[in-house]
Amino acid sequence: MNKKLTGKIIVVGDNIDTDQIYPGRFLAITDPAEIGSHCLCGVREDIAASFPKGGMVVAGRNFGCGSSREHAPIALLNMGASAVLADSFARIFFRNAVNLGLLPVVCKGIHDHVRDGQTLTLDLETGTVTILETGETLACEKLGDQAMKILEAGGIKPLMRARFHRDASSTESGT
Repeated sequence: MNKKLTGKIIVVGDNIDTDQIYPGRFLAITDPAEIGSHCLCGVREDIAASFPKGGMVVAGRNFGCGSSREHAPIALLNMGASAVLADSFARIFFRNAVNLGLLPVVCKGIHDHVRDGQTLTLDLETGTVTILETGETLACEKLGDQAMKILEAGGIKPLMRARFHRDASSTESGT
């Protein structure tokens, strides 16, 4: 995982729940591209179609509240989001995002400092985000080591596959 991400943003509000991120009426869809095409349509119908690939979602408080639906971070990933920055996250959404390889970053107050279409640079090493249009830099909470290991592997499943493969290889070679 790149320790610095730069991308255009879309801004959504407070209390964006998992049904707004990925409405239940689409749960039977299995094609990743189609899943991504319906992302955030509960907020605004056209968000996914105009979302900048590799962009970031910026939200207010309590992003991902509601059900523990894993489809929400899956939809964000398949829409092309590289990260979600929010004042705060619902705990289960935050954990699902990390486990599925979507970068969630708590950045208190960010929602009040940005507008749709601006470009941010997120620096994971320094725990900062810079708004390129204004030069303003905001502090973000750094992720823990274990969360970073999971994200760097692309999610919990790829991390565990690599660990099991490594363990199996060392068992076979007698080490």
